Amino acid sequence: MNERGPIQLTPGLPLPAVTLPATDGSHICLATLPGRSIVAVYPWTGRDGIPNPPGWDDIPGAHGSTPELEGFREMFELISHAGARLFAVSGQSTAFQREMALRLELPFPILSDAGGALRHALHLPTFEAGSETYLKRLTFVVLDGQVEHVFFPVADPEAHAAEIVDWLKSRG
Repeated sequence: MNERGPIQLTPGLPLPAVTLPATDGSHICLATLPGRSIVAVYPWTGRDGIPNPPGWDDIPGAHGSTPELEGFREMFELISHAGARLFAVSGQSTAFQREMALRLELPFPILSDAGGALRHALHLPTFEAGSETYLKRLTFVVLDGQVEHVFFPVADPEAHAAEIVDWLKSRG
Protein backbone atom coordinates (compact mmCIF):
# COMPACT_ATOMS: atom_id res chain seq x y z
CA MET A 1 0.00 0.00 0.00
CA ASN A 2 1.26 3.44 -0.92
CA GLU A 3 -0.52 6.32 0.82
CA ARG A 4 -0.54 9.77 -0.68
CA GLY A 5 -0.93 13.10 1.00
CA PRO A 6 -2.52 14.40 4.17
CA ILE A 7 -6.08 15.62 4.02
CA GLN A 8 -6.31 19.23 2.87
CA LEU A 9 -10.07 19.71 3.10
CA THR A 10 -10.72 22.36 5.71
CA PRO A 11 -13.82 24.30 6.75
CA GLY A 12 -14.25 27.43 4.67
CA LEU A 13 -12.50 25.98 1.60
CA PRO A 14 -14.46 26.93 -1.52
CA LEU A 15 -15.22 23.97 -3.73
CA PRO A 16 -13.87 24.03 -7.28
CA ALA A 17 -16.37 24.04 -10.14
CA VAL A 18 -15.98 20.35 -11.02
CA THR A 19 -18.96 18.64 -12.64
CA LEU A 20 -19.31 14.89 -12.16
CA PRO A 21 -21.65 12.37 -13.81
CA ALA A 22 -24.21 10.79 -11.49
CA THR A 23 -25.95 7.43 -11.46
CA ASP A 24 -29.33 9.15 -11.98
CA GLY A 25 -28.16 10.45 -15.37
CA SER A 26 -27.55 14.02 -14.20
CA HIS A 27 -24.29 15.94 -13.93
CA ILE A 28 -23.61 17.54 -10.54
CA CYS A 29 -21.39 20.47 -9.64
CA LEU A 30 -21.27 20.47 -5.84
CA ALA A 31 -19.82 24.01 -5.82
CA THR A 32 -23.00 25.48 -7.28
CA LEU A 33 -25.60 23.74 -5.12
CA PRO A 34 -27.40 26.00 -2.64
CA GLY A 35 -27.78 24.87 0.94
CA ARG A 36 -26.16 21.86 2.58
CA SER A 37 -24.91 18.70 0.90
CA ILE A 38 -23.36 15.62 2.49
CA VAL A 39 -20.67 14.04 0.29
CA ALA A 40 -19.56 10.54 1.33
CA VAL A 41 -16.30 9.59 -0.40
CA TYR A 42 -15.52 5.87 -0.53
CA PRO A 43 -12.74 3.85 -2.18
CA TRP A 44 -14.47 1.04 -4.06
CA THR A 45 -17.44 -1.31 -3.99
CA GLY A 46 -17.14 -4.89 -5.03
CA ARG A 47 -19.43 -7.04 -7.10
CA ASP A 48 -19.97 -10.79 -7.23
CA GLY A 49 -17.49 -12.39 -9.58
CA ILE A 50 -15.03 -9.49 -9.47
CA PRO A 51 -12.07 -9.98 -7.10
CA ASN A 52 -11.02 -7.27 -4.69
CA PRO A 53 -7.98 -5.23 -5.73
CA PRO A 54 -4.58 -6.77 -4.82
CA GLY A 55 -3.83 -6.54 -1.11
CA TRP A 56 -7.27 -5.08 -0.31
CA ASP A 57 -7.69 -7.19 2.82
CA ASP A 58 -4.47 -5.74 4.26
CA ILE A 59 -5.33 -2.05 3.73
CA PRO A 60 -6.79 -0.34 6.80
CA GLY A 61 -10.08 1.33 5.92
CA ALA A 62 -10.44 -0.27 2.49
CA HIS A 63 -13.33 -2.56 3.42
CA GLY A 64 -16.75 -1.24 4.37
CA SER A 65 -18.10 0.73 1.42
CA THR A 66 -21.22 -1.40 0.89
CA PRO A 67 -22.27 -1.35 4.57
CA GLU A 68 -21.53 2.39 4.66
CA LEU A 69 -23.73 3.08 1.63
CA GLU A 70 -26.48 0.85 3.05
CA GLY A 71 -26.30 2.89 6.26
CA PHE A 72 -26.78 6.07 4.27
CA ARG A 73 -29.73 4.43 2.51
CA GLU A 74 -31.31 3.70 5.90
CA MET A 75 -30.66 7.25 7.14
CA PHE A 76 -31.61 9.00 3.87
CA GLU A 77 -34.99 10.24 5.12
CA LEU A 78 -33.47 11.69 8.30
CA ILE A 79 -30.73 13.42 6.32
CA SER A 80 -33.29 14.82 3.88
CA HIS A 81 -35.56 15.99 6.68
CA ALA A 82 -32.56 17.81 8.17
CA GLY A 83 -32.44 19.81 4.94
CA ALA A 84 -29.38 18.21 3.38
CA ARG A 85 -28.81 16.59 0.02
CA LEU A 86 -26.83 13.34 -0.02
CA PHE A 87 -24.24 12.19 -2.53
CA ALA A 88 -21.54 9.56 -2.55
CA VAL A 89 -18.37 9.68 -4.66
CA SER A 90 -15.86 7.07 -5.77
CA GLY A 91 -13.37 6.71 -8.59
CA GLN A 92 -15.39 3.94 -10.21
CA SER A 93 -17.18 4.43 -13.52
CA THR A 94 -20.80 5.55 -13.59
CA ALA A 95 -21.81 2.26 -15.23
CA PHE A 96 -20.22 0.25 -12.41
CA GLN A 97 -21.77 2.57 -9.81
CA ARG A 98 -25.21 2.44 -11.45
CA GLU A 99 -25.34 -1.35 -11.11
CA MET A 100 -24.37 -1.07 -7.45
CA ALA A 101 -26.87 1.75 -6.76
CA LEU A 102 -29.70 -0.31 -8.28
CA ARG A 103 -28.66 -3.49 -6.48
CA LEU A 104 -28.45 -1.71 -3.12
CA GLU A 105 -31.59 0.38 -3.84
CA LEU A 106 -29.82 3.63 -3.03
CA PRO A 107 -32.15 6.67 -3.07
CA PHE A 108 -29.33 9.16 -3.66
CA PRO A 109 -26.96 9.74 -6.59
CA ILE A 110 -23.47 8.31 -6.72
CA LEU A 111 -20.97 10.58 -8.46
CA SER A 112 -18.13 9.22 -10.54
CA ASP A 113 -14.70 10.77 -10.19
CA ALA A 114 -13.18 8.18 -12.54
CA GLY A 115 -11.15 10.91 -14.24
CA GLY A 116 -9.83 12.18 -10.91
CA ALA A 117 -10.95 15.80 -11.43
CA LEU A 118 -12.43 16.21 -7.93
CA ARG A 119 -9.62 14.20 -6.33
CA HIS A 120 -6.99 16.45 -7.88
CA ALA A 121 -8.86 19.74 -7.35
CA LEU A 122 -9.44 19.05 -3.63
CA HIS A 123 -6.20 17.10 -3.05
CA LEU A 124 -8.26 14.25 -1.61
CA PRO A 125 -6.25 11.63 0.24
CA THR A 126 -5.65 8.39 -1.65
CA PHE A 127 -3.99 5.01 -1.38
CA GLU A 128 -2.78 2.51 -3.95
CA ALA A 129 -3.68 -1.13 -4.38
CA GLY A 130 -2.08 -2.96 -7.24
CA SER A 131 -1.48 -0.33 -9.89
CA GLU A 132 -4.67 1.65 -9.14
CA THR A 133 -5.25 4.72 -6.97
CA TYR A 134 -8.28 4.78 -4.67
CA LEU A 135 -9.88 7.55 -2.62
CA LYS A 136 -9.64 7.22 1.12
CA ARG A 137 -12.95 7.07 2.96
CA LEU A 138 -14.13 10.43 4.26
CA THR A 139 -17.23 12.60 4.30
CA PHE A 140 -17.36 16.31 3.79
CA VAL A 141 -20.25 18.68 4.26
CA VAL A 142 -20.75 21.48 1.75
CA LEU A 143 -22.72 24.60 2.65
CA ASP A 144 -23.38 27.02 -0.20
CA GLY A 145 -20.29 25.96 -2.13
CA GLN A 146 -17.84 25.84 0.78
CA VAL A 147 -16.62 23.03 2.96
CA GLU A 148 -18.45 23.26 6.27
CA HIS A 149 -17.16 20.16 8.05
CA VAL A 150 -14.97 17.10 7.35
CA PHE A 151 -15.27 13.63 8.87
CA PHE A 152 -11.89 11.94 8.50
CA PRO A 153 -10.95 9.28 9.16
CA VAL A 154 -14.19 7.28 9.17
CA ALA A 155 -13.51 4.65 11.81
CA ASP A 156 -16.75 2.67 11.50
CA PRO A 157 -18.20 2.80 7.97
CA GLU A 158 -21.33 0.85 8.95
CA ALA A 159 -22.26 3.36 11.70
CA HIS A 160 -21.05 6.46 9.85
CA ALA A 161 -24.46 7.54 8.50
CA ALA A 162 -25.81 7.68 12.08
CA GLU A 163 -22.82 9.86 12.99
CA ILE A 164 -23.79 12.24 10.17
CA VAL A 165 -27.41 12.35 11.35
CA ASP A 166 -26.26 13.15 14.90
CA TRP A 167 -24.04 15.93 13.54
CA LEU A 168 -26.94 17.36 11.50
CA LYS A 169 -29.20 17.29 14.59
CA SER A 170 -26.54 19.18 16.55
CA ARG A 171 -26.66 21.91 13.88
CA GLY A 172 -30.41 22.44 14.49
